[in-house]
Amino acid sequence: MTSFSDRIGLLQEDLRVPLYLQLQQLVRQAIQSRLLVQDDVIPAERDLAEEYGVSRITVRKAIDGLAQEGLLVRRRGAGTFVAARVDKSFSKLSSFSEDMMARGRRPSSEWLSKSVGSVTPEESLSLGLSPGTRVYRFQRMRFADDVPMAVEYSTIVGHCLPSLDAVVDSLYTALEANGCRPVRALQRLRAMHFPSEQSKRLGVETGHAGLFIERRGFLADGEAVEFTQSYYRGDAYDVVAELNAS
Repeated sequence: MTSFSDRIGLLQEDLRVPLYLQLQQLVRQAIQSRLLVQDDVIPAERDLAEEYGVSRITVRKAIDGLAQEGLLVRRRGAGTFVAARVDKSFSKLSSFSEDMMARGRRPSSEWLSKSVGSVTPEESLSLGLSPGTRVYRFQRMRFADDVPMAVEYSTIVGHCLPSLDAVVDSLYTALEANGCRPVRALQRLRAMHFPSEQSKRLGVETGHAGLFIERRGFLADGEAVEFTQSYYRGDAYDVVAELNAS
């Protein structure tokens, strides 16, 4: 059976680099080169310490650093694993389901609530609606291969959907069927520490590093039809943007 060090490499004691940083780099490079892939198990601290001839403190320090980077994830009672990550491109307007399927992942959702009501002041400002305008609100959990990825809160202008029941799985599919799928969006992203409600839903500790993404979607004529606020796990999602000089 191939040992872990055979897979990712050995430490070099003659280098003037702390051993924990060397171990971190070996694991990091193995993940980047796909020698280690999503859900691969990282050996226990005791086993790694014995295999590499270092202290468990050295191993723990290396693993802690990689976990903070979001490359590894600890699962209580199960061990340490290579984290699942998804690249989200900001260059194309697509739904969560489309993003996941394009990456070979299986998307799914769990509805938290569906409701209809009058627009709130915040929604009115974001969507440019008059007070009293009817809107639909959707709150849901988003999963990739049954792993919780995000909590999403969407507000849709009332005339863009025939009813609450029109949205079964994909919100964008329902909007497209009604001729109201957004063709342009403005997105704002910021790093944050999750509050307790979102942490509990995503199965992470309160204060876990995450991404808050706010999106306004527009029709071709410039009418705003969608206002969505999403909380994405920072250890599972990377944002990618293509930049051009011209």
